[in-house]
Amino acid sequence: MTMYQKTNKFKAIQTEEIGKGFISKVVEREFDGLPEGDLLIKVNYSSLNYKDALSATGNLGVTKKFPHTPGIDAVGIVESSNRSDFKAGTNVIVTGYDLGMNTSGGFSEYIKIPAEWAIKLPDGLTYRDSMILGTAGLTAGLCVQALEKASNIEGKKAVVTGATGGVGCIAVQLLAQLGAEVTAITGKDGTLGFLTGLGAAEVLPRDQFKESTRRRQPLSKGLWDLAVDVAGGDLLTSILASMKYSGVVTCCGLVGGTAFETSIFPFILRGISLIGIDSVEISLDKKVEIWNRFSTDWKLDNLEGVCREVDLVEMLAEIDSILEGGQIGRVILKP
Repeated sequence: MTMYQKTNKFKAIQTEEIGKGFISKVVEREFDGLPEGDLLIKVNYSSLNYKDALSATGNLGVTKKFPHTPGIDAVGIVESSNRSDFKAGTNVIVTGYDLGMNTSGGFSEYIKIPAEWAIKLPDGLTYRDSMILGTAGLTAGLCVQALEKASNIEGKKAVVTGATGGVGCIAVQLLAQLGAEVTAITGKDGTLGFLTGLGAAEVLPRDQFKESTRRRQPLSKGLWDLAVDVAGGDLLTSILASMKYSGVVTCCGLVGGTAFETSIFPFILRGISLIGIDSVEISLDKKVEIWNRFSTDWKLDNLEGVCREVDLVEMLAEIDSILEGGQIGRVILKP
């Protein structure tokens, strides 16, 4: 007998509009309140991303209708299905598409989704490891894959902005494991040990880095072959000015701002490339490729070193923390 057959209620975080503000709390929901979908999934783990925190605080650019359950990531077991390719008992990962945006998300004991959003959990990944990675790891993997296609990684100098965040810390670890000499840029004090533990050869304070390049723009001294930028804004401006000849920059975030300044010079005098990365609407085939690599040739040695586990109640405080810039590493949810 399944949980669904035993009870018609389950626990979830729910964000509600109260007057001119929003409040998130743990509630009991009914299965009938879940959206239509092919797969009912018992969630084993989810993870916290910046977009989840925006949704949980009423950002209408992320979520348009409330009450709502955030959580753009989930891994779990199919409990009921109307699809022969995802039978009950199948282990699946769901990231991106509309999950946790306008479709009830992974900060919950159950989700219901279209089968086209799910992939089967690779044999080489545990539930827990897949959510330590989550959308952050998927995004980092897409960045590194793009760098691989454009250039060798082993022996190259690489720089990662926002290095203590979800995407950044996975990118640092993966690039270092693949043989790059990684410089980690961070705005957080006291994180030298954390970042060097992930494999960073050098850690630079964010403001010091921006100031060192600002005086020499539009072209600074060429320092790096490869870059993963999760910040945008002034940091991306500084990165573009300080790439070596034929350098490759992947851009996947905007916490530092949506606009940046540059000139044509880095592109026509140094031949650098700027590649945009999206992990939400990419095809399932591309997602499967990245997840399979994290279970094989990209299997990371120390995922537990970047992770803290919380329950539904504890997640409420973590949502506030990530918005205030306080998150280091990855936070995973055991609902």
